[in-house]
Amino acid sequence: MRRAQILLKSDADGPGWTDAKISDAFGCRIKTVENIRQRLVENGFRQALESKKRDQPPTEKLLDGKQEAQVIALRLGSPPKGYANWTLRLLARKVVELEIAPQASRMTVSRTLKKTT
Repeated sequence: MRRAQILLKSDADGPGWTDAKISDAFGCRIKTVENIRQRLVENGFRQALESKKRDQPPTEKLLDGKQEAQVIALRLGSPPKGYANWTLRLLARKVVELEIAPQASRMTVSRTLKKTT
């Protein structure tokens, strides 16, 4: 909807607003207005109104549902001797040690645990 309004306001036969005035009116950057207008010229009206398709698909999940459940169960258990609490790095090492996954970073573990809270 906003893209259509931006194109209408920038129409030379219509209001013919400047990019700065359009960006202020619709709360976007000037570059956004420029990109929409450029897409209209290069790809046509339909492409200018629709969102741009990704060139590359998003990265695949590193852990499947079963592995995520095992990480969560591991986190809910008691930490190893000598530790008061589980840390993300400690959990990541334990995931690899128990062969839950071939590799796991602390960020992978963090994302997995964050989904459950």
